[in-house]
Amino acid sequence: MQKYGTKYQEMTERPVKPLVISLALPALASNLVTAIYNISDTFFVGHINTAASGAVGVSFVAMTTIQAAGFFLGQGTGNAISRYLGSKQNERANVMSSTGLAAALLLGLLIAILGHVFLEPLCLISGSTQTILPYAKTFIGIILIGAPWMCASLMLNMQMRFEGEASHSMYAIMTGAVLNMLLTPILVFGVGLGIAGSALSTIICEFIGFCLLLRAMIKSGLTKLSPRYVQLTPALAREVFNGGFPSFVRQVMLGVATTLLNNAAKPFGDAAVAAIAIVQRITGFGNYVQIAIGQGFQPVIGFNLGARKYDRIREGYFFSLKVAFGTVLCIGTLTCVFAPELIWFFRNDPEVVRVGTLTLRLVSFTMPLTGAAMITNFLLQTSGKMWRATILGACRLGLVLGPVVLVLSHALGLTGVQISQPMTDLITGLVTVPMAASVLHELAGDEKRHLAFLEKSQAPEAEAK
Repeated sequence: MQKYGTKYQEMTERPVKPLVISLALPALASNLVTAIYNISDTFFVGHINTAASGAVGVSFVAMTTIQAAGFFLGQGTGNAISRYLGSKQNERANVMSSTGLAAALLLGLLIAILGHVFLEPLCLISGSTQTILPYAKTFIGIILIGAPWMCASLMLNMQMRFEGEASHSMYAIMTGAVLNMLLTPILVFGVGLGIAGSALSTIICEFIGFCLLLRAMIKSGLTKLSPRYVQLTPALAREVFNGGFPSFVRQVMLGVATTLLNNAAKPFGDAAVAAIAIVQRITGFGNYVQIAIGQGFQPVIGFNLGARKYDRIREGYFFSLKVAFGTVLCIGTLTCVFAPELIWFFRNDPEVVRVGTLTLRLVSFTMPLTGAAMITNFLLQTSGKMWRATILGACRLGLVLGPVVLVLSHALGLTGVQISQPMTDLITGLVTVPMAASVLHELAGDEKRHLAFLEKSQAPEAEAK
C-alpha cells in the first residue's frame, strides 16, 4: 500500500511536464531498441537476397495480427487499471491485470493455430509474389509458433506502463531486443539457417522478454497476478472492449495498410515490394518516438481522470503534442536528406534504392503531422471515447489509405503508390483538428460539472460552521 500511495501522489501531484517525460523516456528506450532490432533484422535478411527482404515486409501483416491482439488486451485492461488506481479501486485493478494475461495467452494460441492452417493464403493475401512465397512461408510459419508469448508480452508491457512502471518494462523489452540482434546473425549466417534463423531468433528472444516481464510484473507491479482474480463477466468484457478496440483496429489497419501497399507495389516487381518494406521499417523509427510520447502521456490521463484532475490532462496533452511534432520533424529531416544512403544500407540493389529513395523522402515530409493524430488518439482512447479513437486511428492506416492507394496506383502507377501514404497523412491531419476540439470541450464540461458538485456538497458544511 505504501508503494501505491507514493505512485498515486506522483501521478496526481508531480508537475506534468517532467512527469510525462519521465514516463516517456523508458518507453522511448524500449521502442527505439525495438525499432533498431527491426532495422537490423531487415539488414541481415536483406543480405540473403531481394526476395527474402520482401518476405520480411510480407510477414509484417502476421506480426501486426499478433500485435493487434496484444494491444487490444493491453490497452483495454491498462486503461481500466490506471483509472481504478486513480480512483483507489485496487481490487478491480487486480482483476483486470490477471484476466488480461490469461486472455492474451489463449488468444495468441488461437492465432498460432489459425495462422498455420491458412499459412499460404495468408502469405499471398499479404502481397507475396511467387518468388517471395517460399521465404514468407518459412518466416511467418516460425513466427506464429511464438504468438502466445508474443501477445502476452505486449499485454504485460502495456499494463506496466499504465501503472506508471515503464522503467521495469523497459529493461525486459530491451534485454529481449538486444539478445535478438546478437542471435540473429549467428543463426542466419553462422549456423546457416537463412531466413528461418531470423524468425527463430525472434521467437526465442520474445520468450525471454516475456519471462522477464512476468517477473517484473510480479515483483514490481502495483497490481497482483493470481488465478483467483481471473474473471469473465459481461461488464468486464465491455470495459476491455471499449478501452482496447481502438488499438485493435489501429493494428489491424496497419496490417491492411501494409497489404494494400505491398499489393499495389507487386505489379512493379520484387524490388518495389522490398523498397516499400524497407521504407516502412525506417519510418517506423519516427512512429516509435511518437508512440513513446503518447505512452508517457496515457497513464497521466488515466490516473488524473480517476482523480478528476482535468487541468493536468489538458496540460499534458498540449505538451505531448509539441514534443511529438518537434522530435519527429528532426527525424523526418534526417531521413529525407540521407534517404539514398539509408535504403542502400539495407539493400544495395540499384532498383530498390531508386524506388525507396523517393518513397522515403515523400513520407518524411508528412511524418511530423502524424504526431498530432497519435497523441489525440491516445487522449480519446484513454478517456473512453471509443468510436472517435477508432475512426481516427483507422484513418491513416486504412480508412483513408485504402481509397487513396487504389486511386493513385491506377492513375499514376508506381508513383501513385509512393505518394499515397503522404497524401493520407495530410488528410488524417485535417480530421484530427475537430476530433481534438471535441474531446477537449467535453473534458472541460466534465470539469465544470465536477466543480459544481464539489461546491454543492461543501455548501452544507460551510453553513454548519
